[in-house]
Order: sequence, then C-alpha cells, then structure tokens
Amino acid sequence: MENAVSANPDPSSDRLTGLKVMVIDDSKTIRRTAETLLGKQGCEVITATDGFEALAKIAQHQPDLIFVDIMMPRLDGYQTCALIKNNPKFRDTPVIMLSSKDSIFDKARGRIVGSEQYLTKPFSKDELIGAIREHAKR
Repeated sequence: MENAVSANPDPSSDRLTGLKVMVIDDSKTIRRTAETLLGKQGCEVITATDGFEALAKIAQHQPDLIFVDIMMPRLDGYQTCALIKNNPKFRDTPVIMLSSKDSIFDKARGRIVGSEQYLTKPFSKDELIGAIREHAKR
C-alpha cells in the first residue's frame, strides 16, 4: 500500500505564491506587518505610503490585488480606489479597503468607489490571507 505524503499538506497555500499584492498605507507598521505576513505566503509585496506613490507603482508593477488604507495624506483611500477603478487597465484589479473606521457609511462609501471588500484594523493574518484567496484572480 502506497501512502503518498505531500510536502505541502495544505495545497490551498500554494495559491498565493507568485501573487503581486500592493499595500498602500501611510503607517510603516501596517506596511511592514503586511509585507512580512504576505511574504511568508509567497506573495510579492509592493508597498506605497500614499495614493500618489501607489498610482505610479501600480502602472509599473501591475499588482494582482491592492490593499488601500482610507485615511492617508494627499490622496485618501476612497480617491485612490476610484482612480484605480476608473482606469480601464486596472478596473478588474481587486481593491480591498483598510480602515480603523467601522461604520456602515464608511463600508458603503468603499463599495461606491468600487472596492471589493473592507477590512477593519487591526486585521488578523487570517482576514488578510482570506481576502486575498477570495479576490485574487490567477
């Protein structure tokens, strides 16, 4: 009797390998945390400190999925998401809003500008990875 043992007992974890994920947040802590968690899952992580920096990097790196903080200087998350979704080249790129605000109004506004999901900070590793698994298109 052969007993095949996989080197990776969870094949679903392979799904994140090679995915390009952008994290846009003015908090260095959030960027580093996301970079560490997602890097361990095999993702290529691109970070930006605000919407302006992000827009240039999106065109350059073409991420598979984007996390964007709502409260940022210069260009907030809602404006950044709207600009991404209004660009035909990136319209189908999933955008997930990150915020410490948890009101129904904030979540609705995120949907209006085109975001696929809304995660409230502090988010867990499982929430972050679950959002990627749910929305990333391979």
